[in-house]
Parts: sequence; structure tokens; C-alpha cells
Amino acid sequence: MSDQNDKLKQLKTSSMDRRLSIAKASLLAGTRWAASNATSMFSSEEEKERKRKKAMKEQADYLVAEIGKLKGSIVKIGQMMALYGEHFLPEEITQALNTLNNQTVALAWPAIKQQLQAQLGAKLDDLTIDHEPLGTASLAQVHRATRKSDGLELVLKIQYPGVADAIDSDMSLFRNMLKLTRMVPQTREFDQWFDEVREMMHREVNYQIEAETTRRFAARLKDDPRYIVPQIVDEYCSDQVLCMTFERGVPINSPVMLSLPQERRNQLGEASLEIAVREVFEWGEMQTDPNFGNYLVRLGNGEDIHDKIVLLDFGAIRQFDQHLLTVARNLIKAGYYHDPQMMVNAMTGYEFFDSIPESIKPDMAKVFLLATEAFSHLDNNRDLPAGVMDEKSRYDWKKSQLHSRVMQQASKSMASRYFSVPPKEFMFISRKFIGAYTFMTVIDAKTNVRKMIQKFI
Repeated sequence: MSDQNDKLKQLKTSSMDRRLSIAKASLLAGTRWAASNATSMFSSEEEKERKRKKAMKEQADYLVAEIGKLKGSIVKIGQMMALYGEHFLPEEITQALNTLNNQTVALAWPAIKQQLQAQLGAKLDDLTIDHEPLGTASLAQVHRATRKSDGLELVLKIQYPGVADAIDSDMSLFRNMLKLTRMVPQTREFDQWFDEVREMMHREVNYQIEAETTRRFAARLKDDPRYIVPQIVDEYCSDQVLCMTFERGVPINSPVMLSLPQERRNQLGEASLEIAVREVFEWGEMQTDPNFGNYLVRLGNGEDIHDKIVLLDFGAIRQFDQHLLTVARNLIKAGYYHDPQMMVNAMTGYEFFDSIPESIKPDMAKVFLLATEAFSHLDNNRDLPAGVMDEKSRYDWKKSQLHSRVMQQASKSMASRYFSVPPKEFMFISRKFIGAYTFMTVIDAKTNVRKMIQKFI
């Protein structure tokens, strides 16, 4: 646990303070960047590229360090850009932005208490609250609490004061920072992604939306013993406080998970992937943040008490229109049948696919067929690597090395330039499935994905 001396006493919420901090950092980084480029004018191409990468990394690290000092929404913006911006941001920048996930200095209790008093008023007296946060993030931090009247264990997600109001100005700051540094090309795709991040930010600070979504997923899964969704406790909710029941569990990547028998890990893997499948085929909305911190596992006894996945944090939910869902479903169906022509046919009726020359689509279909090989079968897919699927159609995720093979195939493909900036909607769906694939790889699960989607085919 961090000492109180390590915590922030207050956030910089003044627009002027934040603008001055970022403007100063951006100008300095931009000047350094221009200077480093100037010194490379007479170098060889190889030396120029080496110097460019070194300078880019140095300036990106410097900017990210300055962003981290401000906390709040601008840090979250940086985290989102790292997660979804790999297709239009230089590698050095995304690597630097990824370090923002580790900058989780908590806001000190007096400031949090003040925020709780402003949001809950006299209701705060009903609760005993742990002053030490259970978790911290860029927009909020989480504290355990107990209701005095009945001992009910709760969790309070407390939004930092001022962050919701600062989103639009922080977005402008971030955009201006990237412009001033001249390290990122200003393209139409970049603008579209930037606008999407803005929308995502506003949705994430809307706790009413998160509460409603949590209730919706809880209702869908209430009769399935494999899942736990926290219950929203309305009495202690407000615009900037979300209250729910405290649910125990162990992290996905904890050593105890790997010590479980193979069959129990298989079942947990299936439960994880089934959520993603049902989101696409049944519910039409998806939790788009595949962060392992959004899941816990409540261990059973291996006999009459089942292991359960605890689903946390429904702030990053994305709803999809029926047209997009139809395209996504058809792509998965083509993977199920492992049919190249069916995959090509599925790549129609959507702007991204319709803009691709017909001559390129068969090459792109190969990439999609590889990405969906776990949905195929030994009988219809002779390209399956030896030993990756058993006679019960259980796919060995760890052995498959699927993600790296897909990336290799995509980079070699004639269609590689069309993968450079895919539509954001498909990026959300692919990231969710990559997250589920990674889940199963980490716990070394073997799952029958084909059986799971059979009822939707």
C-alpha cells in the first residue's frame, strides 16, 4: 500500500494550468524533434532512421511523463490512444503511452471524502469506508465500504472531481500537443479516431449509463452459474459515485489459476469466450475493454461448487447497429465453414470492404480464415497446425500461437495496406476477441469454440 505522502492532495483541474503545462511540454518536444531531424540531414538513410526512432522515443517519453503529472481525463485519453491508436500512431508513441497504465497515484483520502460528501451528503454516515483505495485509475478510484445497518460489503467507484468537465478541453490539449510536436501525421483517419475517443470518454464518465448496462448484463446472466455480475446499490449512487456489491475473486493471471486442473481451466476459458460470442450474435453490444483487471475468478471446490467469472466494469460498452452485426456474424460463419468464397462474400455491404478492390479480397479472406481457425474443424480445415485441435474439437490456444500467425499473414498479404487503419467498429470487435483469446492463452485453456457458435449458425 502506498503511503499518504505518495498520494495527490488535489488534482490540477484549472484549464489554464493544464493548457500551460501541455503547451510548454509540446513546444519543447517539438523543438527537440525538429533539432534532431536537422542534425540527421547528412547521415545515411539507415543512420537517419536510427536517429529518428531514438529521438521519437525520447520525445514521446518526455511528453507522456508530462501528461502523467496532470492525471484526470487527459491520462485516460492517452491510455485510449495507446489501446486503439496502434494503426495510426508511431510505435514509439504507443509504447510510451502504454506506460500511462502504470501511473496510478491515488488521490488522498481528504479530497476523496470531500467529493463523497458533495455527492452523497448525509447518506455517507450510513457507511464505513476504507480510506485506502482498492484500486486507482485515471478517472476514478475505488474504495471498499460496509453498510453499518446490515454489514453489506460494497464498492464505491468515485470519479475524480472536475474530470468530466475537463474532457473536451483535455481532448483539445491532446490534439494540439500532437500537432505542435509534429510527430503524428494529421490524417482523416486520425481525426475519426480522435472523435471516437471523445465519445468514449463522455460515455465512460456517465455513471448512469454504466449502472444501467451493469443491470442489463446481470439480468442476462442471472440464471447462469458460471458468472457473477455485481449488483448496483442505487441508494449510494450519484452522478459521480457508482455503488455496487463487493465481489470476491482472484486475478486471471494469478498463480492459483495455473494450478487448477486442465478441465476447470477449459471451462473458465469457454465461459470467457462465450460472452464475446453472445455479445455479437445475441446482445448486439460489447464490453470493448479486454483488460484483465475487468475480470476476477471466484474459485469453487472442483466438485459441487463451480468456478465463476466475476465481470467488472461496464463503463466501456459499445453498441453496434444490425448492419455491422450482420457483416461480423457472416465473417464468423465463413470461418466456421472455413470457406474462402463465403468469406469473400461476407466482405460486402460495408464501406470499408466495398472500397477494397475485388482482386484483393481473396488475399484478405485468407487472413480472416486464419483468425477464425478455432471455429473450423479438422474435417474442413487441412491447414490447421498439427496437434492444435483434438478429436473433440478442443482448440489449444497456447500451442496455436494464433495472434502472431495472424499478424504475420496480414503483413505478408497483398491487402496489408488495407489493414493499416481498419474501421473503428471492427477494431472494437477484434480487440474483444483478441482479449478472449489472450485470456485462454494465459490460463492455458483448450476450448471447443465450434460447439459454442453452432447454435447461431
